[in-house]
Amino acid sequence: MSDKRLPHDPYNVIITGVGGQGNVLASRVLGSMLVDKGFFVTIGETFGPSQRGGSVMSHLRISKTSVWSPQIPGFRAHIIASLEPIEAIRVLALYGNPEATILCNTRPIYPVPVIRGEEEYPSMETIRKELRSLVPDTLFIDATEEAQKLGSPILANIIMLGAVCGTGVFPVDRHDFRHTISERVKKDQVDINVSAFDIGTGLVPA
Repeated sequence: MSDKRLPHDPYNVIITGVGGQGNVLASRVLGSMLVDKGFFVTIGETFGPSQRGGSVMSHLRISKTSVWSPQIPGFRAHIIASLEPIEAIRVLALYGNPEATILCNTRPIYPVPVIRGEEEYPSMETIRKELRSLVPDTLFIDATEEAQKLGSPILANIIMLGAVCGTGVFPVDRHDFRHTISERVKKDQVDINVSAFDIGTGLVPA
């Protein structure tokens, strides 16, 4: 088993977004990497009203000593990684706390009522102020823009996963990621996924 000591045990991570963004894949890749390192990992997932476009949230509870229930207790998340800005606020209201770390993608995905003009989506400036006022350790990441540079916007999920690993909390690196992702994607997609992971880890201040 890895001798890496977690800051908290269990260590609670939420990866959230909307349907179609790939946060479930990101959570399972992270879980697999940590299991390979000897940690106990339980994953719980909740889905919104539609598979594509609805809220999707993955809870990971990571421990060196035992298996925990998959549901993170209220206000006890340690890291919240959000692929969509409003989802970060939604999750923070239920699971956040001032000592947490938030990693938030800056690209919004507008829900149908906003597209129809029935509701208004807050500005990124408002979202930034709101999140940072509640959780000082909040980092905004242009994950979708970076993924587009790679030619595949869906890789924003892997960039966000790289950012989670870039926090240094877990004893995993690009070699562990390559091993795990190679079991889940086609061979010709491995290198671009590793590139996305590297971008994510590089976007988190040392």
